[in-house]
Amino acid sequence: MPPKSSATRRTVEAYLDRHPCERDALAGLLAGLDRPVDVTARTTLPGHVTCSAVVIDRHGQVLHIGHRATGGLMLTPGGHIEPEDRTLLAAALREVSEEAGIPPGALCLSRQMLGSPIDINVHDIGANPAKGEPAHQHYDFRYVFYLVDEEPPTITLQYEEVSGAMWLALADVTSPTLRAKLLKAQLDGHPEPVNASVLVHDGAGRYLLHLRDHKPGVIWGSGAFDLLGGGRTREDQNLKGTLLRELSEEVPDLCLEELGPYAVERATSIDGFSVPIQVFTGRWRGNPDRLRLHEGVLLRWFAPEELDRLRISPETRDLIYRHAAESAADVQPASVLSSGTEVAGPC
Repeated sequence: MPPKSSATRRTVEAYLDRHPCERDALAGLLAGLDRPVDVTARTTLPGHVTCSAVVIDRHGQVLHIGHRATGGLMLTPGGHIEPEDRTLLAAALREVSEEAGIPPGALCLSRQMLGSPIDINVHDIGANPAKGEPAHQHYDFRYVFYLVDEEPPTITLQYEEVSGAMWLALADVTSPTLRAKLLKAQLDGHPEPVNASVLVHDGAGRYLLHLRDHKPGVIWGSGAFDLLGGGRTREDQNLKGTLLRELSEEVPDLCLEELGPYAVERATSIDGFSVPIQVFTGRWRGNPDRLRLHEGVLLRWFAPEELDRLRISPETRDLIYRHAAESAADVQPASVLSSGTEVAGPC
């Protein structure tokens, strides 16, 4: 299903909160969102939404391709939204995959922009009698992606639509509005974690896992056991702040001891792009049944040898195995923890 108008409106309003002087320029888009039409459909006139991917490499260069439809102008990869695009971000990922052969998994979000468009550009499109299209406008949502790996992937062009490709420095980006915003955001192309999670252990070899709601295509790790945590927001000062906010939202009574960074892992989002995650560790010895759980189904303790019986990602399983092996020498016997009164969290 294409992106919902309500989600598009939230994206636009959040963008205008950052760029209030552009409200008049986006008046046509806002008017379209007030109409009972799909503003993401290419048949919607007098204007509709398109999406572009601003791909930045480790040298701070931006991928440009020659669009045959524009006479070979060098632009960032992008185009119309298709019915199978779940979100605007997903549409941008699909376009760069189709036009330049860069798969979503080779890309990640930037800390500065996360999943928000850096620019919404309005430009006029001339009439195309061959396609029966009158003159209209495109509202182009431009999303920033970094390359995950040091070396850029091989560019495989879609020659039916693309005539060539090149990497341009930020100062040489062809769109004036995009160029100005990229320079202001100081994007360097170096990936860093944009999610935070926590490996909660009891010091006796057990790990606290969160069973997520079964909502495929909506919730990351739908219906599986996973670590507590979530994605960074623009308001979070750092990743520890991200984690503490997520814990306060998901399970507010959980208070951890010895909270600190452990490892940086990589996962795959619902839309297929790579997500670097800062994993923290923290100790807690309470009864999860006594915690208020605001998101998900339940919390349970598990020993590493029980993980093969669970629906859990291989990455999370391996992470727990690794931590358990590293902590084996420091683990207290389970009998010590279970011999007396249950230890509560240190709130």
